[in-house]
Amino acid sequence: MKQLTVLITGASEGLGKSLAIESARRGLGLVLVSLPNSGLEHLANYLRVNFNCKVFCIEIDLTKNNAATEIFGKLKAHKIEVDALINNAGLGNWSWFEDKNVDFYRKQIDLNITNTVLLTRLFLNHIDKNTASYILNVGSLGGHFIVPKKQVYGATKSFIGYFTRCLQLELSGSNVHISLLSPGGINTKPELLIMNSELKGFAKATILEADYVAKTAIDGMLKGKKEIIPGFANRFLLVLDKIIPGFLKEIIIRRKLKSILTA
Repeated sequence: MKQLTVLITGASEGLGKSLAIESARRGLGLVLVSLPNSGLEHLANYLRVNFNCKVFCIEIDLTKNNAATEIFGKLKAHKIEVDALINNAGLGNWSWFEDKNVDFYRKQIDLNITNTVLLTRLFLNHIDKNTASYILNVGSLGGHFIVPKKQVYGATKSFIGYFTRCLQLELSGSNVHISLLSPGGINTKPELLIMNSELKGFAKATILEADYVAKTAIDGMLKGKKEIIPGFANRFLLVLDKIIPGFLKEIIIRRKLKSILTA
């Protein structure tokens, strides 16, 4: 059986790094994409030594207009075929809308939306449609809910959900398996770890470690699952959202907003 090769964006840290390690542990070949000077080669050497896997690195700013084209141009030049695409790179925030400037939102939309769409389109040109291939788009539970101070980020993840579900319908019956990963909070940075450690009860139960999310994500992708929601608490939240009336959800959101304003 041919060894699968997976392309992972945003691979140098956080969930992307965990996805790279989990993929290497399973014997997959890797194409890792991240910003220049982000420690990508250091990670690649670690994976080569510890898992004896093939790793090709592409250091590039994904918000560049021609970034997606450059990536697949490099793959063609080096005669590298990828069978799976994980659109992980993204930019989040936790701030009031007016606290960020226009350049920040342009970068967030370019990275979270435009980059995902263009890489996916070029990947579909790149693959051999006679063999199994995989796309994993990293969305968020934030794309399902209205969350104060997550307005543009949540909207971009809602787009990713809609985009992924449309592709699943369009390509149903083909050898292209498309999955949507919708995680809740993940401990990916020291500041998040500190903030999440202060949570209690059910809210704390929704926060997961990146390694666990990565394992669940790769499992689901290779099984062709349409939506992957790591963690029982997060799946339960989604069920609640479907059965709670709209006016009650608005009351809950307004109370949450009030608590933030008075914090």
